[in-house]
Amino acid sequence: MIVVLAVALAGAIGGAVGTAQAEDSPSSSDRQLLFYNHSYGVFDRQTADAIEHSDYLRDFANFQVRTTTGTGGQTWTGRYLMGRETYLELFGVGDIGGQDGTLGSAGLGLSTERDGDLATVTERLKREGVADPIEFLQTRDLGDGVPVPWFDAILTTTEYDAFGAWAMEYRPEYFADPRSNTEPASFPGDVGRERVLSDDYRNHLMRDVTSVRIAVTEGDLADTVPLLRAGGFAVKTVTGGGVIAQGGGTTIRLDAVPREQAGFQRVEMSLNRPVRDRHVEQLGHSTLTVGPGSRAVWTFAANGTR
Repeated sequence: MIVVLAVALAGAIGGAVGTAQAEDSPSSSDRQLLFYNHSYGVFDRQTADAIEHSDYLRDFANFQVRTTTGTGGQTWTGRYLMGRETYLELFGVGDIGGQDGTLGSAGLGLSTERDGDLATVTERLKREGVADPIEFLQTRDLGDGVPVPWFDAILTTTEYDAFGAWAMEYRPEYFADPRSNTEPASFPGDVGRERVLSDDYRNHLMRDVTSVRIAVTEGDLADTVPLLRAGGFAVKTVTGGGVIAQGGGTTIRLDAVPREQAGFQRVEMSLNRPVRDRHVEQLGHSTLTVGPGSRAVWTFAANGTR
């Protein structure tokens, strides 16, 4: 997640891209290189606690509360809803150190499916106006205090207001470690998301994240558009400011707002099977509506506070 990347890169030289503009046109290449992996948001304590202690969410999804140790010994404790290929990572204020733990902060991880595609994304970023993409290795402690290479990452900048996006490619060392509980490759060079996540999603309703909508500042939006386009998403501007990025099975909408209005707004998820009735679950300042049919929608109050 972005907090660890930013902390580890505190000494790096990185300035906001700032001038990038979305265009109502196809992506910079026909082939999709990046796919929605996960997104995270920081909510008020009432909402975070309601999510953490919800019995319904434990039935609805492969749900976990987990502490992760990454590069440099940085730790974060999140609430996770995991699907077949995609997942959500949810925090309360202060669950993450520094800027990333403030109300309304959010992030977006985009990952490759084929080994070597991250290098191509890096070259595409340069054509999108990012002169010096920032490269970073994220590690993970699997329980013995010895960091294991987890994934390589690319950032457009280390400076952001409340939202950051990054590209990532899982490392062969992580797949090779039996403690990672990953699945065998389906084809040569397979570094896909489905290998990383557990098949336990089959025992629950939630299958995958199909759409996310996040409010971000204009500066954070400008820094993110080049990454979306370099990854192969078709990016279009929307009325009122913001973009919709489509491709790879998950639609990403980013709305431009002042910092005080930034944060998660809406998530849509596919279900493993259709449900006949509509179920509404209130979780702090958020509402999860499941069904009828094969879809669930989770809406969040502005900044999770009202």
